[in-house]
Amino acid sequence: MHLDSIHKQILKVMLVALFIVGASPMLSQVAPSARESGVPLAVGVGLSDFDLDWGKNPNGNERRMEGISAWIDFTVPYTPKVLRGLGIELEGHDIDFSAPAAAPTMRQDTALAGGIYTWRHYHNFHPYVKYLAGIGSIDFQVLPNAPVWYRHDTRTVYAPGGGLEYRAFRSLWVRGDYEYQFWPKIFGPKTLDPNGYTFGVAYDFRRLNHR
Repeated sequence: MHLDSIHKQILKVMLVALFIVGASPMLSQVAPSARESGVPLAVGVGLSDFDLDWGKNPNGNERRMEGISAWIDFTVPYTPKVLRGLGIELEGHDIDFSAPAAAPTMRQDTALAGGIYTWRHYHNFHPYVKYLAGIGSIDFQVLPNAPVWYRHDTRTVYAPGGGLEYRAFRSLWVRGDYEYQFWPKIFGPKTLDPNGYTFGVAYDFRRLNHR
């Protein structure tokens, strides 16, 4: 299946899921007991653990690296009920800790933006899905039969994902996130597919006004 077809199928699944959740009578009956005010903005930072999709050991730790991630979520205000929870996410990953012995100069950085939909029917638990796109930067070892100066490249990156946010204290939320990235046609026809988890905290600038 071509990469474009994969993206189209992912988008279709996400749209269907959003429609089902938005139209579900059971979920719509979970009415909040408080109203939110303030800026619909959340800022977060976390630690990431990614499989690089690079190396000879797909089941071991040699392909994994850690790094720092940060994100900003803006929830679109004044949307129809079926779209409530729709927002925009800006996200950055800097995966440059614990490089494998076989690739000591490896580094993967991404700057992504796109849509995020959060189920906001519950006060303390917010599942979400997202689809981001942007620029990826990669540093690597010299490849066989490649010029010695070719140790860096950039690509357009596509990244579907999802996760769960939990309210730890008032405006402070804990997030667990999974993301699967597509780096198409890098090093020839290959698509590089780094994927991994991010765990972090976010501060939500909205306030809860209890009735």
